[in-house]
Amino acid sequence: MAVRMYHIAVDSHDMPAQARFWAQVLDWQILFEAEDEIVIGADATAMPGMCFLPVSETKSVKNRLHIDLTPDDRDAEVERILALGARRVDVGQGEDVTWVVLADPEGNEFCVLRPKRSLTD
Repeated sequence: MAVRMYHIAVDSHDMPAQARFWAQVLDWQILFEAEDEIVIGADATAMPGMCFLPVSETKSVKNRLHIDLTPDDRDAEVERILALGARRVDVGQGEDVTWVVLADPEGNEFCVLRPKRSLTD
């Protein structure tokens, strides 16, 4: 049986703001928007996408799952993402790590890694 990742589902207090933030971070587009979900992706046929779903509560604890991004230039990308509305967060990563931990506007942590060439690099 073959399976592919379809969506990363993100509970959101403000779905439109979260979808716009992540679309800008990833240089994706909003592909579908309804009252109960917003889907973003590189295009309608490129999987996976991200699906933002409404919740009334705000985030209160550290994520158990997070997104890792690998840019061509980590420091420049961190500055660009901060300008989009992210913030730096400390999850106990220490000062000597090769990644930067950020949080999106609703507090979901994600990492910006050093440039990578493969999944095991």
